[in-house]
Amino acid sequence: MTENNEKDLEQKSTIQESAENVQENSADVAVTEETKQDAEAKNVKSADKLDKAKEELLKTRKQLEELREQLPLATSSFERSKIEKKINKLTDKLYDFQSGVKEKKGIGQYLLAFFLILYTVIVALPIILIFISAFADEKSLSTEGFSYFPSKFSTNGFAMVLRYGKQLVTSYMVTIIVTIGGTLIGLLCMSLFAYAISRRDFRLRGFLSIYAMIPMLFNGGQLSGYIVFTSNYHLKDSLWLLMLPICCTTMNIIILRTYIQTSVPEELMDSARIDGAGEWRTFFQITLPLMKPTLAAVGFMMATTYWNDWQNALLYIDSNNKKPLQLLLVNIQKNIDMLLNAKNIPADVLARLQGTIPQYSSTMATVVMVIGPIMVIYPFFQKYFTKGLTMGSVKG
Repeated sequence: MTENNEKDLEQKSTIQESAENVQENSADVAVTEETKQDAEAKNVKSADKLDKAKEELLKTRKQLEELREQLPLATSSFERSKIEKKINKLTDKLYDFQSGVKEKKGIGQYLLAFFLILYTVIVALPIILIFISAFADEKSLSTEGFSYFPSKFSTNGFAMVLRYGKQLVTSYMVTIIVTIGGTLIGLLCMSLFAYAISRRDFRLRGFLSIYAMIPMLFNGGQLSGYIVFTSNYHLKDSLWLLMLPICCTTMNIIILRTYIQTSVPEELMDSARIDGAGEWRTFFQITLPLMKPTLAAVGFMMATTYWNDWQNALLYIDSNNKKPLQLLLVNIQKNIDMLLNAKNIPADVLARLQGTIPQYSSTMATVVMVIGPIMVIYPFFQKYFTKGLTMGSVKG
């Protein structure tokens, strides 16, 4: 009897354990099914969003094509300009839409984002150090070196630079005039050149393309340029020498030409010819307004080059009222170095000067005054900068 009772108990316990296992398995199955349903629901939602995005994209492209077909049929310049404005708005919308579409991210994209962030930090740290050192005390820089956490702050570096007062304002105005004037002249000349070599029916297209490529491979040298500009053109001590030598570059011409070929429809220019417009009118009224994104991008790069240029001013400019900002700041640094390294000054006086003259902080202050305006302006041009360089690279 005892053996039978023990067997019954063992069977009951086995049955209970199997029942518990069945309940656990059914619960796991239920959780798995719920997870699958949630995943399927998310996939359906993402698919719906993607379908809506595709529909919106196709709708925008269709509207853009319809407007481009309507443009040659426009009977008046007012109607044509109205259609062109709509085309520009739809083009901007298409670009913003394409750049805003979210794709499924893989591990490669996360690694790319990590390295880009790391690169940004590596690039930003020296700039931050420059700004901090510009406001650091000279003694702390001399004893502790350049640090992100100086023991004492001071504005003596900026005070040293601002002592030049009127000359500093004059140099700022010269730099602004040269930057704006050179950028506008360069954009006009390069856009005209790019328009000419983008026309397939232009006979000198191949010759001018090769002609524009020559400066990328060969250069006459600095001495020959100096002799030509000063002896032949008689432009010594002239602001034109700060604008003309660097107003046209081959790379910018290629960018503008590629944009015209890929983003400006030939039908627009053909319709203008049918209406009786010449090449000048076609360029200024049809092609040039559609080149705004790439003109902004190229113009910003040119403005940065003009703003940072000081070598041409060092070679050709003698008058103080024509010195640009960068040359003035270079002269300030030279004056400080000459004062601290002068041999005719007594040693005790020189030792006192080294503790009072902000040699390092003034250097950082000059750098801040040079790069500050560009850093302030760049965010306003960033959209056009990216769009102008990428919009003409892909047809669509």
